[in-house]
Amino acid sequence: MSEARARLLGTATELFYAEGLHAVGVDRVIADAQVTRATLYRHFPSKDDLIVAYLTQADEAVRTRVDTARAEGADSDDIIRAVGRSIADDIQRTGFRGCAFLNAAAEYPDQRHPVHQAVLKHRQWFLETLIELFSGTGKIDPEPAARHFVMLRDGAMAAGCLTDPKPIGETFLRGIEGLLTYRSRQPAG
Repeated sequence: MSEARARLLGTATELFYAEGLHAVGVDRVIADAQVTRATLYRHFPSKDDLIVAYLTQADEAVRTRVDTARAEGADSDDIIRAVGRSIADDIQRTGFRGCAFLNAAAEYPDQRHPVHQAVLKHRQWFLETLIELFSGTGKIDPEPAARHFVMLRDGAMAAGCLTDPKPIGETFLRGIEGLLTYRSRQPAG
């Protein structure tokens, strides 16, 4: 990645996350990144392309955290807990403004739009990854458990920017423990 592209993407990431996708125009990104308009459009043909690059970078960061948890985890339960801890830690970081993907979906509700498509691609990968991890626990209900985890995460991400994030993170982690401990052990009859 060229230095100018990295600076543009870094600037856009900070601005988009802090202020919103529609609220930040390309002129602001150009000014804050200290590049020319031609430089922006050479690297990102449209603002939508810049937003998709921002979301792709966010997706890669989540994938890296999951890969790190896998590398450090002894079993699926521990990996799921580590993924949960990274989310709880994220909620408590300074400047936390919710989930970049949920925020983007709210601003771009048309499911055919490239920004919304980037959100859906990330969420599908995240759900499939959690299904795989919950399958490794040996219990019979990995898909519902994974969906429940995603719902807990979505709620924690929304609540974490509205109120004191510490109890939100603690509640989220307790919910994960509940999923790992109290899930179905017998098929429904």
